[in-house]
Amino acid sequence: MNDWYTALAAGLLFPLHERLKGHDTVAQRRFLETSQWWQPARLRAHQEARLQALLRHCQQHVPYYRDLLAERGLAPEAVGVADLPRLPCLTKALIRQHQDALRADNAQSLARFNTGGSSGEPLIFYIGKQRVSHDVAAKWRATRWWGVDIGDPEIVLWGSPIELGAQDRLRLWRDRLLRTRLLPAFEMSAPRLDEFLALIRRQRPRMLFGYPSAFSHLARHARARGMTMDDLGIRVVFVTSEKLYDEQRSLIEATFGCPVANGYGGRDAGFIAHQCPAGGMHISAEDIIVEIVDAEGRALAPGQAGEIVVTHLATGEFPFIRYRVGDVGMLAEAGCACGRGLPLLQEIQGRTTDFVMAMDGTVMHGLALIYVLRDLPGVDGFKIVQERLDLTRVLLRTGPEAPTDLEARIVEGFRARLGTGVTVQVERVEEIAAESSGKFRYVVSHVAPR
Repeated sequence: MNDWYTALAAGLLFPLHERLKGHDTVAQRRFLETSQWWQPARLRAHQEARLQALLRHCQQHVPYYRDLLAERGLAPEAVGVADLPRLPCLTKALIRQHQDALRADNAQSLARFNTGGSSGEPLIFYIGKQRVSHDVAAKWRATRWWGVDIGDPEIVLWGSPIELGAQDRLRLWRDRLLRTRLLPAFEMSAPRLDEFLALIRRQRPRMLFGYPSAFSHLARHARARGMTMDDLGIRVVFVTSEKLYDEQRSLIEATFGCPVANGYGGRDAGFIAHQCPAGGMHISAEDIIVEIVDAEGRALAPGQAGEIVVTHLATGEFPFIRYRVGDVGMLAEAGCACGRGLPLLQEIQGRTTDFVMAMDGTVMHGLALIYVLRDLPGVDGFKIVQERLDLTRVLLRTGPEAPTDLEARIVEGFRARLGTGVTVQVERVEEIAAESSGKFRYVVSHVAPR
């Protein structure tokens, strides 16, 4: 099966699958293929109209927002994109508190979902068919930017129990028809990694999809085994759901011989942004409004870093309006060289819990500590956990070339950044466990401000 089968899958099999599920994904993707070239002013007008329609729907059918709009004295037609700060941010705590009131009284066929709680706050929420259609269409569009399509052979390295627990007969047949193979990212022992690499070599996929930490872990294993993986014809590695570090990108690209395309989003917030071949991190602006806000929820200008707040315009049945994602980022001031009118995320710095605080109150990205470990010989793996301002633990996996003074050098480097009074506990471990989702978190702070 060659390109003709990809055309069959993308043009017939997958559209039929979506139609049977009651999704209008195909029509949405065709619209997005055109709207991505609109000028920013036209995209903004489209967002304004969609936002006001969403708020009118919420006023009529969603008790939580009906009460909120009345309390604030806001009419939906008076709220434009620039007026969004007049509405409070939606948090995970508010969703848990008002879950029933956030559900539209005319909602149909809502599916229950949850996040794994990588921010420390697990969440149960609901998604309707419109939201699913729009998110899948946006992801499909971004996939096609890279010269691959649905139906091209794909290997997915994933760890979500939602996907991995749904492998019933129907889903297995669907994946076979679409030539997708799902591998469990939380089963990454050395023997399993050998199996994964052998499978990739045997199947020669055109694209890979999964966590950056999982693929960088797999790439390091391939190099340690002396396995060549850059001659398989893989066109792109799509990564998402975690911060992509520069060294991960370089390692994955060198190992698999193809570019890495970064994606940003979540099960709760939706398909927010995706990188194009020209390098721009394009926001799915037809459906997603991204604000960057300060600690008080006030909008910040492009070029200023702050918390990412998302309004998803296709969530009328269970609205996500000004939802605090829990990540820190920055909007770009300029457009992309590719010519698309979609706005850009200039930078995604990571989760608020990826930031650490020094004894003197200075807040810094966890990279400040990661660099200390990354530059030391013999460090094969690590996880940093800031328990308190005065206590940071380092889980450390080392190789035979680790110097005898390794722990002392770590303590010295960490204290230079966090403060001389900080206790740094270095714990040697055989393995560093992934999260239950299969992700590997390098930095976790229990004291950094959110």
